Amino acid sequence: MYQAKLEKDIRCPLEYGLDVFGGRWKSRIICVLAHRTPLRYSQLRGEMVNITDAVLAQNLKELMQDGLVSRTQFDEIPPRVEYRLTDKGLSVVPILQTICRWAGAYHKNVSAFSSARCKACDYTAGAAD
Repeated sequence: MYQAKLEKDIRCPLEYGLDVFGGRWKSRIICVLAHRTPLRYSQLRGEMVNITDAVLAQNLKELMQDGLVSRTQFDEIPPRVEYRLTDKGLSVVPILQTICRWAGAYHKNVSAFSSARCKACDYTAGAAD
């Protein structure tokens, strides 16, 4: 596994937030889990588009380390694992919805596929023209 050569130098709460839930995949994972929970890995993978198993697994691992996602493993055969947002993870959802509404107001070139996938955020509500 990749090991950073330098320690993270986070000097601002915003930097911490962007490190924890920023990036291309973490926010998507949080949004999917916020609207359909709990989800098994294969269900979560099915909700994501253009993500590899390695990237999804790594992002889930980081979200679990940061306390945003919990993983429950059931002692069954075949094995069953479910992912859900923790209270800390749920507290991020309104922040992401606000970012989504802001982006929806200023980014007009959203594809039909994107807008269909993002209906849960209701990014058009309160959009400035």
